[in-house]
Amino acid sequence: MKKNTFDIIILIGRPASGKSEIIAHLKECQDEKRCESFHVGKLDFLDDFPMLWAWFEEDYILEEILGQPRLHTNSDGYFKDNYLWHLLIERFNIEYPKRLRMENYHDEHSLIIEFSRGSEHGGYTEALQHLGEDILKRAAIMYVNVPFEESLRKNRRRFNPDRPDSILEHSLPDDKLERLYKEDDWAEFSKTDSEFVTINDLKIPYVVFENEDDVTTNTPVLLAERLEETLSKLWMLKEKK
Repeated sequence: MKKNTFDIIILIGRPASGKSEIIAHLKECQDEKRCESFHVGKLDFLDDFPMLWAWFEEDYILEEILGQPRLHTNSDGYFKDNYLWHLLIERFNIEYPKRLRMENYHDEHSLIIEFSRGSEHGGYTEALQHLGEDILKRAAIMYVNVPFEESLRKNRRRFNPDRPDSILEHSLPDDKLERLYKEDDWAEFSKTDSEFVTINDLKIPYVVFENEDDVTTNTPVLLAERLEETLSKLWMLKEKK
């Protein structure tokens, strides 16, 4: 029987663009529905935010408890070196082979790799180059498109001070969001081809999930319709490849 689900979806876009809400919707679907409508199998995830948050916590322990220098970030919460953004992506290359230890992993599982990158620290142009061949040759990309103003609005709205480490409820200060994510290079990176981007000499299919009208918030029917349309297109591109 021919496999009908993605091996890997790289889910990218500005913070608060709707990525986590898309994942939450997929989680709520029954396996059969998720496979038939979205070409997504049993869900598995790699997200750089938990790794990033662990670094913040480590720096707090080092500075405030142990009286030692911070390793990753300065006192304002910015990375001490830009290469640390790439280190987060390289971590995916370490974590992914651990999944493959499970026999016939991709016969059942679809892995979603989620992250955001702004132009200030190399954008998607640099970040995607750090994904390994084992990931890229199985991958398809969905970019969630919102203008910066919408990212800012939702970033403010979703913040829960009691759960700053939550994927769905974490937030950035306005000035940090603007510095790191106002400029986004996806349009420039993908402008030469409306269906494929080339990363490390590999052609990767991609689609854009338009979310300026915020269908990912409190409109599950509209979200499901647009997600099915977008992922069906991505599946056709993957098969075309």
